[in-house]
Amino acid sequence: MIGPVRRESSTVVVLVGAVAEPLLAGLARSSNVSLVRPPDEEKDSLTAAALVLGQAARRASPYVLVPADPLAEVAAEWAAMWDLTAGPGHAAAFEERAAAAVAAWRAGRFELPDYYVAVTRAVRPGPGAAPVASPEGGLSPGDGTGMYLGPLRAARPGRIEAVVTTADDEGTDRVLQALRTLRHGPWWPPPDELLDQARHFFAGSLGDRTLTSE
Repeated sequence: MIGPVRRESSTVVVLVGAVAEPLLAGLARSSNVSLVRPPDEEKDSLTAAALVLGQAARRASPYVLVPADPLAEVAAEWAAMWDLTAGPGHAAAFEERAAAAVAAWRAGRFELPDYYVAVTRAVRPGPGAAPVASPEGGLSPGDGTGMYLGPLRAARPGRIEAVVTTADDEGTDRVLQALRTLRHGPWWPPPDELLDQARHFFAGSLGDRTLTSE
């Protein structure tokens, strides 16, 4: 499915995962980037993300970066379903969050961004070893990239870029490089179809790919 073509000249990119303040500050200094943050006073993450995505679509910068996603709570519950330490009830919570997100999309409150950039923190396995990061790390609630690097990337590989950062590098240059290499491709499926694919995606397959920080 080829989706809608934006009339705006900017490319809207949502940042997810290990997105810390030093990274956002570094990106905001780039002349080609406009950073649009969610409002502090809005506590509902779906509403905040919908508002900021609407603002982002009206910016004129080549790249408009948004550190908020209307699917964030859905992604958190998807990860928790596969986390054996998270306890029961997350499958039902996933369905509740998914239904809320789909209802908001159908009501015209948001559209998915042009791209996602999933930022993952590298783990150094031992002295002398290269730092690595597996998408399996996205299954932990503290990372939040599992659903993006799993079912969403499986559905539209060209719409999601993965960036690995390290303890001594917040990742500004890596994210900027990822923006310069974004690929064209089919638009997103409707969110209801996209989340239905997530229901049937085996999280263990995330381990089939390993991301390196080199």
